[in-house]
Amino acid sequence: MKTYNSRTEVPIEETWNLADLYTDIDKWEKDFTKVENIIPELKKFDGAIHDGKSLYQYLKQSEQLSYTFNHLYAYCMLKADEDTRDTSSQSLLDRMKGLSVKFSGATSFFMPFLLSLDEDTLKGYIAEEKGLDYFAEDLFDSFRYKHHVLTSEQEAVLSQLGEALSAPATTFGMINNADIKFGEVTGENDEKIELTRGLYSKLIEDEDRSKRMEAYKAYYKPYIAAKNTIASTLSAAIKNNVTLARLRNYPSALEKALFGDKVPKEVYENLIKATKENITPLHHYTSIRKAKLGQDDLRQYDMSVPLVKGVKKEISYDEAYELMLKGLAPLGEDYVEALKEFRASRYIDVRETPGKRSGAYNLGVYGVHPFILLNHQDDLDSLFTLVHECGHGVHSKLSSQHQPQITARYSIFVAEVASTVNEVLMMNYLIAHEQNEELKKYLLNHFIDKFKGTFFTQVMFAEFEKITHELAEQGKPLNVEIFNDIYETLFREYNGPEVVFDEEVKYGWSRIPHFYRPFYVYKYATGFASAIDLATKIFEGDKQTLSAYLEFLKSGSSDYPLELLKKTGVDLTTPMPIENTLIRFKQLIEEFSQV
Repeated sequence: MKTYNSRTEVPIEETWNLADLYTDIDKWEKDFTKVENIIPELKKFDGAIHDGKSLYQYLKQSEQLSYTFNHLYAYCMLKADEDTRDTSSQSLLDRMKGLSVKFSGATSFFMPFLLSLDEDTLKGYIAEEKGLDYFAEDLFDSFRYKHHVLTSEQEAVLSQLGEALSAPATTFGMINNADIKFGEVTGENDEKIELTRGLYSKLIEDEDRSKRMEAYKAYYKPYIAAKNTIASTLSAAIKNNVTLARLRNYPSALEKALFGDKVPKEVYENLIKATKENITPLHHYTSIRKAKLGQDDLRQYDMSVPLVKGVKKEISYDEAYELMLKGLAPLGEDYVEALKEFRASRYIDVRETPGKRSGAYNLGVYGVHPFILLNHQDDLDSLFTLVHECGHGVHSKLSSQHQPQITARYSIFVAEVASTVNEVLMMNYLIAHEQNEELKKYLLNHFIDKFKGTFFTQVMFAEFEKITHELAEQGKPLNVEIFNDIYETLFREYNGPEVVFDEEVKYGWSRIPHFYRPFYVYKYATGFASAIDLATKIFEGDKQTLSAYLEFLKSGSSDYPLELLKKTGVDLTTPMPIENTLIRFKQLIEEFSQV
């Protein structure tokens, strides 16, 4: 696998084309000035909305401004992620954060105003101004927030605090992406090379245990060195969530996080409960892992190495893309053509380069197209990352094409369904078409490990979030020792008694960016459970499910997430999807234990 020392070495076709947003910085600056000048115009509506016409004018102007604002923000965010060390890009992003505060400050009056109206008055405004039909559903949905919106003065103060409240996440992002250095480790040819996150994901699967251990120790070393700083940022983030929930009159931070999607807290709690009640197959898999590795002790750096030796798949980016097109063919010709366009039109930034943001994501930009960030490593995991992010990308594309701006942006809750359906279809394709029996076993092992990471690990993270937020709500301290104790306890509960604990295990919480996005990770697990059901039916040729699923991808936020999923046949208000998922995992373990 080729490594790149700078972005200029990467082939142009493997970089995204930000000219689709702005062809040059002068055009960006022109739009920035335009938005900056129009924002005060929105503030003039404060106290000046007295009829349907003025209400429509405010909403229309606000939506138009949001359109341009989102393009501005997307450009500088994507630019900054190309190289987090680049101060000019960081400067643009800082300016946008400042503009965001001004924007939210100018519009902070609106929700308190709207919720001060009675329903009959709002209906009267809509009846007298035809243009308000477009906004009507959104306006009435806002009445759900009546008990959670403060006075206009209080909202204005909170909007001014926006940048300060996001500081813990920003600080962790800079520590994690720009400051953390892992040092050197031993590479394939026994030479010393700089450890990166992408390289770590390969070395932790290396058949040479000493290399796994070396990479593992090196990877955790800087996090442990920064443990107090990171604990402080995480504690601040959690306390901010709790404080905002109290200020807005929510029973808990969890219920505040679930409110927008209209998800009952029982869905979250039942996910954890059902998983822990059915954890035995995961413990069984840990025992199988220990036996197949033939080791006296099983440690965390042994948990990712493939159990089927000598068949590790090297997959170039070109191969990965072709495999994806074949694996996702059950989704139909239009879906596959959309994927081809992603590559031909340079929607994807492929390679890992120094300073580039770690991980992977999709950013849908309404009126343009999706942008996908990868750090491709030419292996099976990278194939699945590509497939996953393209699932988000097609979801963004179809929702933007079939929904107006107001409902084009889908909820994160349903986002993970679109990405995980792709992963399950891809795995089903690979297993079905593989002739080599050893490679089939390898893929089965990979599917189990993917299941473990996307479902069980995310449920464990979700429980960690629940416990830490509840401690903050009770006024109890949050520090390194507390985080360590909670994380270690959960890791033992989920992974079972076979794992011997190294000192690093309990610091697992310190490296998780998603903990700065409260109560997000459970959606990976619910999305995975939904996807198992949908992908199985689609792979088997169920035309009705396929049709319903494609409509789901076009639906954006035109209904609440649980309702959108019900239309595909998946009802997460019942325990059935979770229980079926856990049954499927048990079947996979039984199948693998016999090979």
